[in-house]
Amino acid sequence: MTGALSETGIFVGGGGEGYATAQELLLKYGNRHGLIAGATGTGKTVTLQVLAEGFSAAGVPVFMADVKGDLAGMAMAGSATAKTQAAFEARSATIGYDLSYRGFPVTFWDVFGTQGHPVRATVSEMGPLLLARLLGLSEAQEGVLNVAFSLADNEGLALLDLADLRAMLAHVGERADELSLHYGNIAPQSVGSIQRQLLVLENQGAAQFFGEPALELADMMAPTADGRGRINILAADKLMASPRLYATLLLWLMSELFEELPEVGDPDRPRLVFFFDEAHLLFDDAPKALVDKVEQVARLIRSKGVGIYFVTQNPGDVPDDILGQLGNRVQHALRAFTAKDQKDLKRAAENYRPNPRFDTETAIKEVGTGEAVTSFLEAKGVPGMVERTLVRPPQSRLGPLTTEERRAVIAASPYGAKYDTAVDRESAYEILTRKAGAAIEAQDPGPEDDAPPAESFNKARRIGTARPTSVPSAGSRSVSTRRGTSDTILETFGKSIARQIGSQAGRAIVRGILGSLFRSR
Repeated sequence: MTGALSETGIFVGGGGEGYATAQELLLKYGNRHGLIAGATGTGKTVTLQVLAEGFSAAGVPVFMADVKGDLAGMAMAGSATAKTQAAFEARSATIGYDLSYRGFPVTFWDVFGTQGHPVRATVSEMGPLLLARLLGLSEAQEGVLNVAFSLADNEGLALLDLADLRAMLAHVGERADELSLHYGNIAPQSVGSIQRQLLVLENQGAAQFFGEPALELADMMAPTADGRGRINILAADKLMASPRLYATLLLWLMSELFEELPEVGDPDRPRLVFFFDEAHLLFDDAPKALVDKVEQVARLIRSKGVGIYFVTQNPGDVPDDILGQLGNRVQHALRAFTAKDQKDLKRAAENYRPNPRFDTETAIKEVGTGEAVTSFLEAKGVPGMVERTLVRPPQSRLGPLTTEERRAVIAASPYGAKYDTAVDRESAYEILTRKAGAAIEAQDPGPEDDAPPAESFNKARRIGTARPTSVPSAGSRSVSTRRGTSDTILETFGKSIARQIGSQAGRAIVRGILGSLFRSR
């Protein structure tokens, strides 16, 4: 009888004649990446769950996205009264597996902070390349975004959240003529386009993702008290409504792992395994620079002990240069209804080391639910011969948690105190707003020495550095709205224009008013 984990590998299922030969993913080659593919309903989720359980039991932390909500059940033990029990018992008897149930150490994460601890990253950590992909920017707009990041670095302005980035872009726009001498042309239209894309991103709820405290990868990788690896599950059911944000978030995580972890050579087991579900979203309409980045990360990150496993419906969703680096493969059934489907099926079969006992292409069409065509790396990293494999049943629950169960798991997590409350420290927005206010005061030494704060606030808004006021916060972001009582609204406006007529901002206002008047005629 076989357990879920041997001394050297993860028992995935039974293959060969009568499914009697154990098929194992060797831990030593767990960082050589992998692929789980197959049509909807063929068993990819069970395979993903089985591999995650095996890595966790071996002390390897795991990160995965829960697209449909059914991976959350890994936090609880499976049940002998579940409707799958009879099928699982029969399958276990066939492959010689000791069927037993237990839960695993799960930590829930959620960009929106409702189904897990909030996941945050700073704008600086995300970087201009990934942000340009997230915003769908043109080449010219991406160039302006790079200018904003470079200027922020040069001037010591921290870019933490979207308000900081908006303020920085406005700062770049105000200094466009000066900066163009050093960085090249900075078109106001490009600045405006980026600002509009940021607004769209914010309306999709992405503003919650940018800020502090940023996720520390060490927390995901910390082992549990019993030595098992932590299974980090990102709630992605709502996140999938913004597929570009989903793909960018996971690519950012992979990039951070690549940047932060030291080289370890060939460890006896991975330091972390990363499952990328719905992997096609990473490559759909992706610019070449981004695909090259993914290829670089996939090629080099394994020397840092990290394994990346792409989960998708069709192997053709993954570019060839990356597909060639995926050593451990589980291929569930593919349906060939069209000429393109048949071509994809043939291509998928050609990626396996042939087995003289059966035709791989035929097997991929014929395997049933819970069965797959598998190939795992063997000694010296040689691809294993393809086998038809009956995948073992999972030990944890197959399916979602109740709301109460999820809340209990979150409450028991050691990371609530660290991540559940946002931190808002001084950064580019506050610094630029303060400088704008000081510049206005320097230009306005008139008799009203205590110029009303509201007026200064409105002037700051004219150069685009005002932070949204829908969420009040402490310190410098609190703005009074008091005004003098002796002036009428028209008089106040006239005095403000008069004081600003010699400044760039004042001239812009006058031009805007005159333009509006002429257009109205």
